Amino acid sequence: MSRFSSEEIVTKCRRSPIVPVFYHADAAHAKTLVGACYEGGLRVFEFTNRGEAALSVFKELVAFAKESCPDLALGIGTILTPEDAELFIEAGADFVVQPVTTIAVGEVCHKHGIPWMPAGSTLNEIYQATLLGAKLVKVFPGNVVGPGFIRAIKGPMPQLQLMVTGGVEPTADSLNSWFRAGVTCVGIGSQLFAGPNLTPETLRQQVAHLLEVVTPYISEPV
Repeated sequence: MSRFSSEEIVTKCRRSPIVPVFYHADAAHAKTLVGACYEGGLRVFEFTNRGEAALSVFKELVAFAKESCPDLALGIGTILTPEDAELFIEAGADFVVQPVTTIAVGEVCHKHGIPWMPAGSTLNEIYQATLLGAKLVKVFPGNVVGPGFIRAIKGPMPQLQLMVTGGVEPTADSLNSWFRAGVTCVGIGSQLFAGPNLTPETLRQQVAHLLEVVTPYISEPV
């Protein structure tokens, strides 16, 4: 059972609507960057299942977050099979994110009471995900569909809670275009952690600045 219900995860995403999407095989490095994001004000973090060390690193991150980032929802992304869902839920995932929608993974999450964020890139896929129980649906890849797609589908279905990932840049222009279109939150991947001069302090400052950019769009008080 997750520490947070699906409704609580959606609320966290509204209040802290920038979600880092990150993988690194070095647990110490990963802890440092998770801590910097937390200190900068972020409260939702997606570690991705994209390498052989993913499970072992994730287990260390779970222990770190419980001790040093008590209000952080730490989830696992890039989950394609129910077997992987089981492994990472057992390891302590607060939520599970998919790049697709598979009923089998959704069933595992529902069985364990774990918030499930499947993905779609068409209105039908997104709507079907909600019928399967998803409270927040990932729109991927964002750089293919664009903000105009979000604006268009929110017209007939304003109740949709959407997290766009893929192509979201850590800039004011990019964030404003997505949030004006009506997203609930955005996932930002490698660009958030890029650059030869990246340090925990520069990352903390960057995420704090990005949160200031999206503050006008926050629908729940921080």
